[in-house]
Amino acid sequence: MPTPPGQPVVDCTIELCEVQPRVWRRLLVPGSVRLDKLHRMFQAAMGWEDSHLHAFEIGGERYGMQFDEYPDGELQEKDFTVGTAIGSNDRFTYEYDFGDSWEHEITVHRVWRMPKGLKSAVCLDGANACPPEDVGGSWGYEHLLAVLADPTHEEHEHLSGWVGRPVDATAFDVALVNAHLQAVR
Repeated sequence: MPTPPGQPVVDCTIELCEVQPRVWRRLLVPGSVRLDKLHRMFQAAMGWEDSHLHAFEIGGERYGMQFDEYPDGELQEKDFTVGTAIGSNDRFTYEYDFGDSWEHEITVHRVWRMPKGLKSAVCLDGANACPPEDVGGSWGYEHLLAVLADPTHEEHEHLSGWVGRPVDATAFDVALVNAHLQAVR
């Protein structure tokens, strides 16, 4: 059967696990981009700073950067497109920052072909702000939010200074996310 014309597009939701309030983004992603670019798209969509290592677990395979002492069997993410890697899988995981261990679950809603295709990912919807980098994982983020909500807490001044900006866990701006996605190269 011949392949229909156009570009494959993946409609998916990326959700940060074990964080409250729930942080998620609904994205349309070009299926022809490599996994290393998908990583940069996820960084832009979620609001991470791309300052740590990462890996994907898709269909029982691990795809990563093959940096330093990477695990045996890890596949080089630059060698695989999103469409090829996900195949018929409707769920996979993406881990960012192995120290804080930010695990994201990705749900693939559908894959189809668009006649014109996409040049970059598009965010359709989402909710809530991503935690600051290096906050200590989900437990550290929960602690940070509790301390920042209590001006009388003994750590309030220190953590306010450390984070360096107001933290609004409910902040989400789809237009800003799309601007960041447009800048991904």
